[in-house]
Amino acid sequence: MKSIELQMLQTLYEQDFCAWVERTAELLRSHQWDTLDLEHLIEEVVDLGKSQQRALQSALRLVLSHLLKWKYQPERPSRSWQVTITYERLNIDELLQESPSLQRFLNDAEWINTIYQRARREAMVETGLSEDNFAIACPFSVDEILDLDFYLNADK
Repeated sequence: MKSIELQMLQTLYEQDFCAWVERTAELLRSHQWDTLDLEHLIEEVVDLGKSQQRALQSALRLVLSHLLKWKYQPERPSRSWQVTITYERLNIDELLQESPSLQRFLNDAEWINTIYQRARREAMVETGLSEDNFAIACPFSVDEILDLDFYLNADK
């Protein structure tokens, strides 16, 4: 039978997530293991890992879409593209420093291809160019994607 504290904590999770987090932290600090809402706590821990992966995906997609715009509209590269590419590369570097296990995604060709296809679609919409203009497979190596000094015809 669930304790009243556990029932209240589970209700709090649904009604006020921030309060649930604060109360859960208190329970963890005071080693009140029997009172923890383990079901939701496990769910949140799993989501923490997923949020790191989503952050990596987002940064990688932005780098790729801007590199694609630069590659397929070489007459139009802007300083803001270079700034965005650099900013997101630094974000990726920070993510990898904080969570080195994320590197496994960058070694996964299928995962990279999925992100590339999203970046490709984004670049098509932003440039107005048809899909025939863009490489079907990612034209950049992971090293190029992450290299802070790699830009296409970087004279900007």
